[in-house]
Amino acid sequence: MDLITTQESLDYHSKVRPGKIEVMPVKPCRDQKDLSLAYTPGVADACKAIHEDRELAYTYTGKGNLVAVVSNGTAVLGLGDIGPDAGKPVMEGKGVLFKIFADVDCYDINIDVKDPDKLCEVVKALEPTFGGINLEDIKAPECFYIEDRLKQEMNIPVFHDDQHGTAIISGAGLINSLEISGKKIEDIRIVVSGAGAAAIACSRFYTRMGVSPENIAMFDSRGHIHAGRTDLNPQKKEFAGEKAYAGMAEAFKDADMFLGLSRGNLVSEDMVKKMAPYPVLFACANPTPEIAYPLAKKARPDAIMGTGRSDFPNQINNVSGFPFIFRGALDVRAREINEDMKLAAAKAIAALAKEPVPDHVLEAYGAKDFAFGMDYVIPKPLDLRLIEYVAAAVAESAIATGAARKEPDMANYRQSLRERLARSRARAEGLLKTYGW
Repeated sequence: MDLITTQESLDYHSKVRPGKIEVMPVKPCRDQKDLSLAYTPGVADACKAIHEDRELAYTYTGKGNLVAVVSNGTAVLGLGDIGPDAGKPVMEGKGVLFKIFADVDCYDINIDVKDPDKLCEVVKALEPTFGGINLEDIKAPECFYIEDRLKQEMNIPVFHDDQHGTAIISGAGLINSLEISGKKIEDIRIVVSGAGAAAIACSRFYTRMGVSPENIAMFDSRGHIHAGRTDLNPQKKEFAGEKAYAGMAEAFKDADMFLGLSRGNLVSEDMVKKMAPYPVLFACANPTPEIAYPLAKKARPDAIMGTGRSDFPNQINNVSGFPFIFRGALDVRAREINEDMKLAAAKAIAALAKEPVPDHVLEAYGAKDFAFGMDYVIPKPLDLRLIEYVAAAVAESAIATGAARKEPDMANYRQSLRERLARSRARAEGLLKTYGW
């Protein structure tokens, strides 16, 4: 992968037109009649219809294809609490990914509010505008309270991607890793480095998949999280084991999986050597993993290794999940994104990794072939088939669990998604050409 320079990044964000997204009309406004339809007096007819039936907002406005990416900038990427202004480039980036990968329209809402209850009130007030809320880069433990409250009080999907996106993608990788190793999920033991939003969500997700909570050894900056500690918040207490490990190295002995969501270079080759046969290592600290891919594979050639980086196999990247999860949820007007819908997304991602890889993916990565196995347990993020697999699985699960308010023609849904994405990407490419990109 070609490395980028700081100046290249700043030029990308500033040249031609500042930022990464813009709003474009999808209806004509060329003459007096168009103007009358777009605004006054014609708009009154749509307003009156919605006043009689609020659900018609999905018919006469863009609400059903509009997601808010909401952040207060308190936990931005690996940058920490840099505030909503400095976090805005990331939120605009999420908007780009929503549109390019799933044709979901997006506004980034950057809020200068740290009080959890005040933040909840602001987001709740946005419900008439949006079909879904993507919470982003809000620090733990407040993020748990905020999401839980909003899910209870709002009637549209609320999804904190820092938590559930990582859980879903890594969960898909775990499904396939266990198939390769022949292990049963109820038997495996996991070491988790990190105890923030993503680590807690992943651990919860794995337990729903069948991992025993007693088999998860979680570590925060103060060491192993165990029942004897008195400094634990409620989320950490969920994973406080009875046995206390002196350090992470001790927990690695005979462990089946390592999940890293902390900081780089915390894991040594000796620690990896002590793991059980066919260990799974998902070292997701960015840009420097807890252990580098080459070092882990040198220590254990039988390891199934994944990182957050695109220049090594098995990239655990949330873009493989959130655009398509919202796509499916929006298309059935879901009230929520529930646990069954998340698990359906993980299973769909895992299933796609077993399919033959099309040329567009090989070309994007400059590769001759990708095939299901230790170095390919997760589909590549640039695989355009993800929308068909994941959105359809989420929509079907929403219908099955009663979360949906609308049921599309599922027999033709996948084909419609493929066609929709092709049209959307063509429009985007045309716009970029007008700006000289």
